[in-house]
Amino acid sequence: MPKISAPTIAAHRAQIRGRILDAVATLTRSQGIDEISMTEVASAAGITRTALYNYFPDKAALLLAFTEQVTTGFVRRYQRELPHGAGAAERLSVFIRFQLEGIVEHPHPAAAELGASLGPDAYQALAEHVAPMQRLMVEILREGAESGEFADLPAEATAKLVFAMIGAQRVPLLHGGTGFDDAHALVTTFTLRALGVASSTAERAVRDAIGRNKGAHEESGPVRAHRAGPPSAQ
Repeated sequence: MPKISAPTIAAHRAQIRGRILDAVATLTRSQGIDEISMTEVASAAGITRTALYNYFPDKAALLLAFTEQVTTGFVRRYQRELPHGAGAAERLSVFIRFQLEGIVEHPHPAAAELGASLGPDAYQALAEHVAPMQRLMVEILREGAESGEFADLPAEATAKLVFAMIGAQRVPLLHGGTGFDDAHALVTTFTLRALGVASSTAERAVRDAIGRNKGAHEESGPVRAHRAGPPSAQ
């Protein structure tokens, strides 16, 4: 087992905790978040199963911590990679693209299935952890309506519909039924057209998001761990 040196016990615990969450990120890329076991996480993190339980008492607690970290990373990435002054259509296109990346990056079951496996209390806590992303979507929709880019529709109800459309791409994406860029174009164009955006503007928002996304990856290199949306965001 590799040693971790740290100046304090608190720093040492923080490093171990980080390794555990990194192990979850790695495992979810190949197995899906609902399929991993605590034993597999401990092995991937290079610690014993007993040590893992000193940090997280059960899988639900581990998933909640992972979700919180992913959500924070999503919001920071969105704010970092999107330039100031971007219109609501482009912001929504980028948001949708990042969410779809989350499905591919960390495969997970639909929200209802995940809720059934976690139990009502843990699922409610999970919903609270992803609330910042939901608020971000509502903010985009409201600002788009205020600026005249979008039709003036109930933002919170509309956000739920958009998340449902994103979630509907889970099976096609994970089973080869559609390509990533095609899924992004479909959800973004359908959503923007439903919000009253002209077809040429919707198409440009898709192209701009793809170009900006690829440009950011070329500058910083591929960012894999914790880069997109967590489980119940869709």
